[in-house]
Amino acid sequence: MKFENVLAEVNGFGRFQIRTILLLVIPRMTLPFHFLLNNFIAAVPSHHCDISPLDDGDLFRNLSELEKLVVSIPAQQDGSSHSCQMFAEPQYHLVWNGTNSTDPLKIPCTNGWWYDNTTFKSTLASQWDLVCDKKSMNRATATIFFMGVMLGAAIFGYLSDRFGRKRTLLVSYIATTLFGFASAFSYNFPMFVAMRFLTGVGISGISIVSIVLCVEWVDIKHRTYVGVLMSLDWSFSTIVLPALAYFVNDWRSLTATVTAPLLAAMITWRWLPESARWLISTGKVDRAHFYLHQCATVNHREDFMADLKPEVLSKVILVENENRKYSYVDLVKTPRMRRLALLTGIVWFGVACTYYGISLNVTGFGVNIYLTQFIYGVTEVPAKAFIVFFLNKIGRRLTQVGTLLLTGLCIFCNIFIPQDQVAARTTVGALGKMFAEAAFTTVFLYTTELYPTVMRQNGLGYSSFMARIGVSVSPLMMILEETWIHLPNTIFSAVAFIAGLSASFLPETRNIRLPETIEDKNIIHFCSQIL
Repeated sequence: MKFENVLAEVNGFGRFQIRTILLLVIPRMTLPFHFLLNNFIAAVPSHHCDISPLDDGDLFRNLSELEKLVVSIPAQQDGSSHSCQMFAEPQYHLVWNGTNSTDPLKIPCTNGWWYDNTTFKSTLASQWDLVCDKKSMNRATATIFFMGVMLGAAIFGYLSDRFGRKRTLLVSYIATTLFGFASAFSYNFPMFVAMRFLTGVGISGISIVSIVLCVEWVDIKHRTYVGVLMSLDWSFSTIVLPALAYFVNDWRSLTATVTAPLLAAMITWRWLPESARWLISTGKVDRAHFYLHQCATVNHREDFMADLKPEVLSKVILVENENRKYSYVDLVKTPRMRRLALLTGIVWFGVACTYYGISLNVTGFGVNIYLTQFIYGVTEVPAKAFIVFFLNKIGRRLTQVGTLLLTGLCIFCNIFIPQDQVAARTTVGALGKMFAEAAFTTVFLYTTELYPTVMRQNGLGYSSFMARIGVSVSPLMMILEETWIHLPNTIFSAVAFIAGLSASFLPETRNIRLPETIEDKNIIHFCSQIL
């Protein structure tokens, strides 16, 4: 008897599994909230040098506010006020239609900046003047957050395989809540950066552990549906986020608001089950029997568990050494596992880099920032619908390859669409976002099926680590547009194509039971396909 047989007897997709998925909706909705939060809290409102402290006598004081701006701030080519420079002395001839034979001296802002609070009441940029010479510091906040997510993926991947899925989730809840609220109440920029980094470390556990916990409780037939269903909370939360940001337009309040749902998640954590697969694979058959009995009771299959003794479960998953502790080193101990790790790492890097390359560029299409984020969220919903069909009909591998190639194609096509064609650029960008989300949905399910139970969380942790490297460099790639405006999109499209090519060398996992150990014949079969 295999674990899949036991799961089928207690119902591999019943009320118990649905309850588990629903209990994880609350914490998982905070993922897009925090991952895309920088689009709003790090937004740079229109600004120019603050001229309110200037006092050049009655002549200056008698000018209107607009005239004061004209004589104090040089105009740019488009007629708007310069964001980072001011005149060394008021240029009155500009309002008196006079002439000046000399080019007036321009200097950096000496009294700080004035910010347009029409869209945002407060952002990081306006709070700590992260503009002009410091604008790179503002952009770096996203990179620093995702570096924390990257480190968290490695930490929580190990902790989950070492101490279990459920306890690791609680640690992640507590850490994210603590550092999330600390970020909101940071009193200086270095403290904010440190707290956001640690928030990224904590929230990474929610991202990678929740999906594994659900998939390990579901039978083969429903794995695809559960994988896609769990990703819907991301899409709907992405739609909700711009509405939240619109009404809560102060960065401190918004950061606290998107963290608050985790308080409810910590209360509901007690009703989450531990993974019975993990418990059996680590020799904890009594606890596995307890949760399987709980599953059977909720799903009204108590009769089967009455005849199933804990000692029988020890033979369901054959483990060479129950006391063996697996780590990331096991990913590179054998040639076959090394190849699997290499390919999944490249695919995850490419998926994440391109997804966030589009997601973090909400101002790059000339549309209102809230509307763009809303459009991005809406386009993800139909992506879930067609991804279910393709995952079941053509399999994981071809779906992964196709979505990555189409993402790269959309990014590449946008290079040739003129900047003034807002509707066309937004449409192609939204299509690219849709395919990128489809690729992300696929890669989570695909990777979970590729790695064995004893290494599943380590494998997903490593893959997520590679993904966060991709995410971390995405905001930095956007800075390259100062070198050549199309350079970021060129790189993003190339990364997507390379990742798609790498995915084509992975094995197919559709309708195959999950491998349990490294020695499992399924994992050997998977890796032999790679060879």
